[in-house]
Amino acid sequence: MSAFYLSAAHKSSGKTMVSMGLSAAIKARGLSLQTFKKGPDYIDPIWLELASGEACYNLDFYTSTNDYIHSQLSHYGTGKDVVLVEGNKGLHDGVALDGSDSNAALAKLLRLPVILVLDTVGITRGIAPLLSGYQAFDEDVEIAGVILNKVGGSRHCSKLINAIEHYTDIPVLGAIGRDAELALCERHLGLVPGNEIGDEAYQLIERWRDRVDREVDIARVLTCETSHPASTELAFQQTTTESNLRIAVARDAVFGFYYPGDLERFRALGVTLIDFDTTVDLKLPKNIDGLLIGGGFPETNLHKISRNESLLIDIKAKIESGLPTYAECGGLMYLCRNIQYKDQSRAMVGVIPADVAMHDKPQGRGYVKLKPTDIHPWCQHQAISSIQAHEFHYSSLINYDESFDFAYRVDRGQGIDGNNDGIIMYNLLASYCHLRQTDLCPWVDQFVNFVSLCKSKNQYDNNQQECRQSN
Repeated sequence: MSAFYLSAAHKSSGKTMVSMGLSAAIKARGLSLQTFKKGPDYIDPIWLELASGEACYNLDFYTSTNDYIHSQLSHYGTGKDVVLVEGNKGLHDGVALDGSDSNAALAKLLRLPVILVLDTVGITRGIAPLLSGYQAFDEDVEIAGVILNKVGGSRHCSKLINAIEHYTDIPVLGAIGRDAELALCERHLGLVPGNEIGDEAYQLIERWRDRVDREVDIARVLTCETSHPASTELAFQQTTTESNLRIAVARDAVFGFYYPGDLERFRALGVTLIDFDTTVDLKLPKNIDGLLIGGGFPETNLHKISRNESLLIDIKAKIESGLPTYAECGGLMYLCRNIQYKDQSRAMVGVIPADVAMHDKPQGRGYVKLKPTDIHPWCQHQAISSIQAHEFHYSSLINYDESFDFAYRVDRGQGIDGNNDGIIMYNLLASYCHLRQTDLCPWVDQFVNFVSLCKSKNQYDNNQQECRQSN
């Protein structure tokens, strides 16, 4: 199996674009490919999934154990011709001073050779000491090659390659020239999600495939191999069950932040997931037992979702009637009264009595640690002392009554107000934090159990669409 870890000296070096181009080029060669992304990220995996044609899975030290990470690579990578892991930020970047959560640490854990993507703007001979330093800093990291990105022209390219070949033993696997047409659109949370721009995403991926085909030695890239042992112990797999639950999921150009492993866990528990589109569907799917609204960009799609008044009214009525619902970040914003963004203010679902204001700087960003409260609707009967998750939002809630019931106390992070997160109303839990189903956080199991419990107690009748009193 060919396998490699794509990293960089620093963020915004072009890793995702190169990963996309490589993925599309490998797929075009008829090879089976499995991609992974380090860290808690939705947007890059969306692009990698579009390019490879297969779901991209996240590998993260904070939200899972090392055993879980090993099991993911073995389970999803076994039987594939190629495994590509894309890093985040720079090779040695991370939260821990000792680098134990860095890209280098993950590459070593998984025994993957590293290919560095280097932004070459403004550098020539200086690239040699940069690469020498990376080799010397941690000799246990195998740097198998370098792909030069944003190269200024043939003269610039020659200077870079001559310096690398003279002073280091690192192979140059490719040199990609600067081209404005290859840039991905960015905004406040980073890259624009591929699911939001439709056919334009595939056109951009094709441009990158063509460029990588011409300017990267893919045959040499595919000589990279891993010594990671195959494992039959699947730490992230649990016993499957049969269920007749039906849960509606908002999946469209607005809401697309879902971890593939989380959705797989729903299905493994026997849940039927029914997608709906918040921009065009006039009502929620029929005969549902629960509702899931993940993250996304409601603020940049205000006109699309606010004009669909029929759906807004239907969602509000069903949640108020007791429909078990979970909403994260963009989903939380969508359920509030209105969203204020730039010079716009548009009405949303209105089930949460609060308004949403967008800001120029992040209001919550990075890893969070949450402590479930005694009134958390899912964790009441389980010994869970803390939950490790993440958040990334430029919005905050304003004009709300401070008497909200909360599912979490925030030990690290921002949440709703710096101290709390997870608004509880009816059978709804809505928070800024993003949960991920791992061996440390079985949130899907908990939510499905909650939906099942509500159904068994006749708290919500999905046929009559009305709330009933619990026994």
